[in-house]
Amino acid sequence: MIYPIIPYGDPVLRKEAEDIEKGSIDVKQLAEDMFETMYAASGVGLAAPQIGMSIRMFVVDGRPFNEGEDLDERDKDPSVVDFKKVFINAEILEEDGEEWGFEEGCLSIPGIRADVYRPEFVKIHYFDTDWNEHTEVYEGLAARIIQHEYDHIDGILFTDHLSPVKKRMIKNKLSDISKGKVKVDYKMKFK
Repeated sequence: MIYPIIPYGDPVLRKEAEDIEKGSIDVKQLAEDMFETMYAASGVGLAAPQIGMSIRMFVVDGRPFNEGEDLDERDKDPSVVDFKKVFINAEILEEDGEEWGFEEGCLSIPGIRADVYRPEFVKIHYFDTDWNEHTEVYEGLAARIIQHEYDHIDGILFTDHLSPVKKRMIKNKLSDISKGKVKVDYKMKFK
């Protein structure tokens, strides 16, 4: 099932999401639906608040970063090879390394992209859809995708990481998105 994406301005995107109690919802079905929703919108990550659910769950698939005819082997990021995962009740334990900039976008904030600086490594504790517990370290684009989606379950958006000047420059665009004045080729749910 494809869910509509919740846009910038909806309060659910600003709430700190709740942990999921094992057995309270069908996390496998929800993960399938979230992947389907993400692919329909050409995304590489999707957090539950972006579909209106204030729960600590997100899905990622960084493989598209290594696809494309003009990409040669040396340009591929090894961190996103086979990087398709579900994170439930995730907790970032550590962020480390040099901060590096990369142009980020967000399905909830269409048409706006900006450089965001994040640490190169992340250590994260989470559960998968079988409720197996994991603690893993990621780097590069994989770490960035995780950090971006993790921000969503904490009520943080990538625009929060921008300088005051950049925020002022996009203020009107953000206002338009919150009012539904946006063109996208995927389903969104405006209030």
